[in-house]
Amino acid sequence: MRLLVVADSLAFHGPDGPLPADHPDLWPNRAAAALGGHAELAAGFGWTARDGWWSLTGDPRVWSLLPRTDVLVLAVGGMDTLPSPLPTYLRQGLRYLRPDRVRRWARRAYRAAQPHLARATRGRPVALPPHLTVRYLDDSVRAVRHLRPGVAVVAFVPPVHRSALYGGVHTGHAAAVRAITAWAGRAGVALVDLPAVVGDHVLSGRGNPDGVHWGWEGHELVAAAVADTVRSVAVERTTGEAP
Repeated sequence: MRLLVVADSLAFHGPDGPLPADHPDLWPNRAAAALGGHAELAAGFGWTARDGWWSLTGDPRVWSLLPRTDVLVLAVGGMDTLPSPLPTYLRQGLRYLRPDRVRRWARRAYRAAQPHLARATRGRPVALPPHLTVRYLDDSVRAVRHLRPGVAVVAFVPPVHRSALYGGVHTGHAAAVRAITAWAGRAGVALVDLPAVVGDHVLSGRGNPDGVHWGWEGHELVAAAVADTVRSVAVERTTGEAP
């Protein structure tokens, strides 16, 4: 079984920092191993559902994987819910500032201001509004199903965080959960409920010190949940009934 995982940094960031995509303890590889298969990862820091859509439609390496993909895991949508006091195009544009000292100063200044701005604006705007998250998830599913009508699709309920970088604010979470849950029901997409699976791991402080990413316990929990969900989808497709 081959999994194509389109994800944000939660898929490749461990307890101490980012890791190569083939690290065996990352949840995509743990999930694939539990299923007796292999995972391919297309991911990036801060990726939203829009970035996932861009990857599926704009990366020729991803195109080459689709004919051999049995399960598409859309592990994006969580970063969409985070406070984004600056518009995305300005925030991401900081990397292009020159000279280097100006870029480094701008990044430090924004990181210092972001928690205060997130609290002052009550977490709004978010990185991507729920209706756009759903639009890009749905576009991704439709595009892949057009090419691979039999492919199974799994998506994620957005995770929670306790990050000081965002001032501990996550007011955009509930609306995104409602929108993604409703969309998944309409689209026939199975969901992994990340708050239920890994919420305690994050909120208790057992994850990465940044309050967003997971420790190995979290990766293990998510891998098991993804594998169980994929098995359930396979049973449903075989029997025509929910397991």
